[in-house]
Amino acid sequence: MTALKKLPIGIQTFSEIRQEGYLYVDKTPQVRQLVEQGKYY
Repeated sequence: MTALKKLPIGIQTFSEIRQEGYLYVDKTPQVRQLVEQGKYY
């Protein structure tokens, strides 16, 4: 069984997320979509 990755709660740098093996989800496409639509959540 594969171990779950740690959540990067309180981690401020991308390099630390990568080096320590934290879970990372890239939301860049969603941010672009929000900007283009001119809407907010």
